[in-house]
Amino acid sequence: MRIFPLATAAAIGFTLLTTGCSTVDKAQACIEANRVITETASKVAGLVNDPKAMEKALEDGSAKLQDVADKAGNTTLNDALGDLAKRFEDFNVKDANDAVDAAQKVAGDAAKTVETVARECT
Repeated sequence: MRIFPLATAAAIGFTLLTTGCSTVDKAQACIEANRVITETASKVAGLVNDPKAMEKALEDGSAKLQDVADKAGNTTLNDALGDLAKRFEDFNVKDANDAVDAAQKVAGDAAKTVETVARECT
């Protein structure tokens, strides 16, 4: 009869442990998402005169966001970060005009995603 209480205690402990991990994972994803979004938007804003470097910054930001999205453990957060990563990836920055347009769009897209992250992470 001692097996049942031990099994129950183990199951409860496992549930608490995995729930805690999920909460920690989500919190970490929220912190990391905000860091990557801010870092990428800042880099892009400073590269309007260097289209090639901007394209690289967008690719790097996209990869980092997708990595965070994959680890988020929250569907809404995952979707928002994945969508922003896709938008970053889709930019085609060939010249200074493209760079200016991309910088403006990145700023707007980043702001919208930060709002979503804030809602999901509170």
